[in-house]
Formats: sequence, C-alpha cells, structure tokens
Amino acid sequence: MATLLTVRRAADRMGVGYSTFKQWIYKGTIRTVRTGGGHHRVPESEVERMLASQGKLPRAARRSTATPGVLVALSGRNQLRGIVEEVRVDGLLAQVRLRIGDQQLTAVITRDGVEALKLKRGHPAVAVIKATEVMIAREPE
Repeated sequence: MATLLTVRRAADRMGVGYSTFKQWIYKGTIRTVRTGGGHHRVPESEVERMLASQGKLPRAARRSTATPGVLVALSGRNQLRGIVEEVRVDGLLAQVRLRIGDQQLTAVITRDGVEALKLKRGHPAVAVIKATEVMIAREPE
C-alpha cells in the first residue's frame, strides 16, 4: 500500500508552505486521497512525481536536511531550490552557481559558508532571497 502523507508533511517535503500546497490541491496540480473525515492525504509517489517534474532529486538520493545552524522556517516565496552546478573558491570568497529549472543563479558567499554548508557540485541547495526590491538606474546620456 502506498504511503500517505498529511498535507503539512507533503508541503515540507516539497519545500513550500502549507497554504501554497493547499492551493495546488484546489487547482488540481497535485492529486490527493480523501479520508473518511474529508481530510486530504497525499501519496508519497505524488510528492516524488512533483519533485521530479521540478528537477529535484528523488527521496532515495536525498540526504538528511537536519543541519545544525541552518534556518529552515522560511516561506516558500523566499526560497529557490536547485542543484549546485559550480563552486569556485578564491581567497576568502566563493562563487556558487545553482541550476534552478532551466535558469541559473550565481551567488557570492564566503569561503567559510561553502565549507560549513559542504556545498559540492551536484548537491541540492536552496538560495534564500533576502530582498525583493529591484532598483534600476539609467545611465546618464
């Protein structure tokens, strides 16, 4: 029999908020099973299907995400999950390139940060968006 997850547990596995996951259910993006009491339960295979469609690693390839000192209680709107494509370390700084779907994100972080997070090519990683404001300046004519 397939393992069924609560909506909250499934949302955690997907790395999104509970309300986002519920919207996916209402829109039919993700299939669920209803309990006798009318509660949604999500087959684990459905979560893995969604992860695969987003280019994320299946559960068997994942490692424990319980890393001391890492903040994990963030809104899904502030996170971009991807796979580390490249890590370049030079002196005190490092450049990390993530593949997020068909996009790439490059971040400059400290060398200590790369070592503490054990960032390596091919490993899953999460970019946290600190600010959502974008400022554009026009070049003087």
